[in-house]
Amino acid sequence: MTEKLVVIAAGGTGGHMFPAQALAEAMLTKGWRVKLSTDARGARYTGGFPHSVQIEQVRSATFARGGVLAKLLVPLKLFGGVVAAFRGFRRDRPDIVVGFGGYPSIPALGAAWIMNLPRMLHEQNGVLGRVNEAFATRVDEIACGTWPTKLPEGIKGQHTGNPVRKAVLERAGASYIPPGDYPMSIVVIGGSQGARILSQVVPNAIAQLPDALKSNLRVAHQARDEDADAAKAVYAEAGIAAEVQPFFQDVPRRFSEAQLVISRSGASSVADISVIGRPSILVPLAAAIRDEQTANARGLVDAGAAILIPESKLTPESLAENIETILTNPQAAQKMAEAAFSVARPDATERLVSLVERLSEIKA
Repeated sequence: MTEKLVVIAAGGTGGHMFPAQALAEAMLTKGWRVKLSTDARGARYTGGFPHSVQIEQVRSATFARGGVLAKLLVPLKLFGGVVAAFRGFRRDRPDIVVGFGGYPSIPALGAAWIMNLPRMLHEQNGVLGRVNEAFATRVDEIACGTWPTKLPEGIKGQHTGNPVRKAVLERAGASYIPPGDYPMSIVVIGGSQGARILSQVVPNAIAQLPDALKSNLRVAHQARDEDADAAKAVYAEAGIAAEVQPFFQDVPRRFSEAQLVISRSGASSVADISVIGRPSILVPLAAAIRDEQTANARGLVDAGAAILIPESKLTPESLAENIETILTNPQAAQKMAEAAFSVARPDATERLVSLVERLSEIKA
C-alpha cells in the first residue's frame, strides 16, 4: 500500500514553523510521507524537522518588505510559486495540504485549491493572519490554535489548540506551589519583538514591591542584549536576585517552577503558560497589526487565569500593584494556575492529526 502524502505549507516565522514541525513529526509516526513547502526564510527554521521530511523551497514574496518595485513584483513571484507547486502536485499528488500561515504557504494552498485537493488551515492566533484570511473560504477546515478565533462571517473553525514542544508536554499540569513566605520565582518573557517595554517597566515595578515580598523573589528575565544592562542595574540596586539573559533554553522548566509569569501574549507563549498551568500577567504587543495578541490572551483572561495590561496602561506602579495582588493571595494564585490548565489543549497535536486523517478520508 502506497504511503499517504501530506504537504505542510508554512514559513516566515517560528510561530508558523514550530506547530508545522509538530504536525510533521506526528504524521511521520503515523506512517505518512511528509513534505514541507516553504521559502528561504522559512527554511531557516527547518533544523529541527526530522530528516525524512522532504523540504521543498518555493518562490514567494510579501508586501510587508521592500520598495515599490519589490511590491509590484510580489504577484508575479507568487504566481510563479503556484505554478511550480501545481506541477509538483501533478507529479506527486498529495492526499492533503495543510497551511500554517505566512506568504510562503500561498503556492501550495493555491495549487491545492486549483486542483480541488483536500486542504485545511491551522491558525495559531486569535485573529486570522492575512494569508489564512484570504484562504479561509477556500479550504475544507480551519483548525484554531486560540479560542475563540475571529473568523469570517459564516465560517466555522475547529478548536484544536496550538501544538507545544515535548519539554512543555512533559510538564503539563505540573503541581503549582502557591506564593508564600519562602523563595518564589517570577519569569519574564518578552518575545522576539517589542521586549524593550518589559525590560524597562518590569524591573522598576518589582523594585517597588514591599521589602518583605522582594526578599523572597528571584527573577528570570529574558531581555534583548541592548536592554539587559539597564535591567540588571535596576534589579541589583533593589537587591533582587535576577538572571537576565537574551534567551533561556529551559523556559518550560522555569515556568513549572514559577509562581508568576509576566509575558507577551504570543500564541506559543500563551499555549506554554496554559499547558503548564501558571498565573500570568500578559502585555499584548501594541504594534501587532491585527491586535492578535490581545485576542490570544482572551481565553486565559476570561478563565480568570491571567491579568491583561495594555501597553498604554503599563507603568511600574500598575504592574507592581498586580504583582503584589497575585503574590500575596496564595488561594487566588492557586485558582489562577488551575484555571490556566483548564483552558489548555495538551493534545493539540493529536487533534490536528485526527482532523488531517479525517479530511483526507472524506475527500479521498
